[in-house]
Amino acid sequence: MVTATEIIGHLNNPTEADKKIIEKAYQMAERAHEGHKRYSGDPYMSHVASVALRLADMGMGPRTITAGLLHDTIEDTEVTDEQIREEFGDEILFLVEGVTKLSSVRYYGTDRHNESLRKLFVATSQDIRVLIIKLVDRLHNMQTLQYVSEEKQLRIARETLEIYVPVAHRLGMGRIRKELEDLAFPYVYPEEYERVQETIRRVVGKADEVLEKERKSLQKELADAGLRDFQTSYRVKGMYSLYHKLKRKEWNLDLIYDLLALRVVVPNVEECYRALGIIHKIWRPLPGRMKDYIAFPKPNGYQSIHTTVTTPAENILEVQIRTQTMHHEAEYGVASHLIYKSKDTDLAGGSWFSKMAPSLFRPFIWREQKRQETEISKDTPHREKIPAWISQIGEMYTHEKSSSQEFVDDMRTDFFHDRIFVFTPNGDVVDLPRGASPIDFAYAIHSEIGDKMSGAKVNQKLVSLDSELHNGDIVEIETRKGAKPTQKWLDGAKTSLAKRRIRSALERAAEA
Repeated sequence: MVTATEIIGHLNNPTEADKKIIEKAYQMAERAHEGHKRYSGDPYMSHVASVALRLADMGMGPRTITAGLLHDTIEDTEVTDEQIREEFGDEILFLVEGVTKLSSVRYYGTDRHNESLRKLFVATSQDIRVLIIKLVDRLHNMQTLQYVSEEKQLRIARETLEIYVPVAHRLGMGRIRKELEDLAFPYVYPEEYERVQETIRRVVGKADEVLEKERKSLQKELADAGLRDFQTSYRVKGMYSLYHKLKRKEWNLDLIYDLLALRVVVPNVEECYRALGIIHKIWRPLPGRMKDYIAFPKPNGYQSIHTTVTTPAENILEVQIRTQTMHHEAEYGVASHLIYKSKDTDLAGGSWFSKMAPSLFRPFIWREQKRQETEISKDTPHREKIPAWISQIGEMYTHEKSSSQEFVDDMRTDFFHDRIFVFTPNGDVVDLPRGASPIDFAYAIHSEIGDKMSGAKVNQKLVSLDSELHNGDIVEIETRKGAKPTQKWLDGAKTSLAKRRIRSALERAAEA
């Protein structure tokens, strides 16, 4: 079983206070869970210790790790919230209670996972660390899923695919997303899982051998070209991700170009492009298969260069090129911006995405956020650490009444659907679901701009208000004092936010 010493060993330069609080939490959890067993027969303490170790490995701070150790105490033991407050303070109690509330949801059928999703976001809108702890908790539960009943296996695995995987993806937490996907896949789609296994069996058997040989060849070429400070690794595409791609390609494995991939990690952006040039010089790139996510990041903040090449040995490989910072962010997403920091580190101002994207991609926050001028201690809760879309969900659904089905439909449309980036004339970026219109854009900026909208220009050309926006469009909204929403706007709106604002304006007009 993981020990407190092992957990502390994963911290970056921990203080004596950091060590003390983790040891204290470990001892409380150990006493509280004494005699409790997992379905596997292992001591229950093995679960919370594994969660804490993973949080430490991700770079989370001592308070988050402490909450990870205590996250099941209120729900499953005789430890009270008052005891946690007395021993660890309000901040850690808040985190523990947040995770407890998510775990205590006991709905069944469709409403069960819909309401779980709602509670997940409302709790997370107050502190992003609640979600991070819950994701790691779910990951460890998935790793031991074989020990529970078949009925529970299916329910938990399906909930994982429908709720936790999309959330992890939206937060850019690529490593946890992939692990959750591949752990849930065989339980939810056993026949499809076996088909994917059979489809790739002839290739994967020799994958490690092929990839290691090509990796060594690439290392030599990069070094010969003068690159010195770089790292290389390889991977085989995840099973669940491959399953979806095979479905789109009619199960033709020859049309999957990213089954095998090499990764090159270099110190800075300039050397990313230099490495790309070297790779294209030694290996023939496939036309139309180069994607520059450094210049134009994915909506969840992911940055890297992807290029697909054919090697002299006639192996088709995807090569991913990124900096060390980009790599850590690709692995842990939003969590990478809550990493263990010193007190004099400025954590105030801006969303997590703004810290990871080039200056052009300053995320537009639909409500004004005030920059905190006070010094923020390490691992302290701070609303501006929370992505704006989570805060928006929390605000919308803490107060507004809607059925759980309406809520989950809104989530799928607004937050888990394919996303696009569009720009204000000043260069601020607005993150919208694919298919959104200027109406959605206007309400994303501010409800008053939406309500007073009289026209719209896209790339300096007048367009109808229900026109579909596309990635990279520059949108300018024209307003007029007497303008007001019409019933037709509801047909042109894509996001639930815009539709709610329009309905509210129409109701006010009808009452006037």
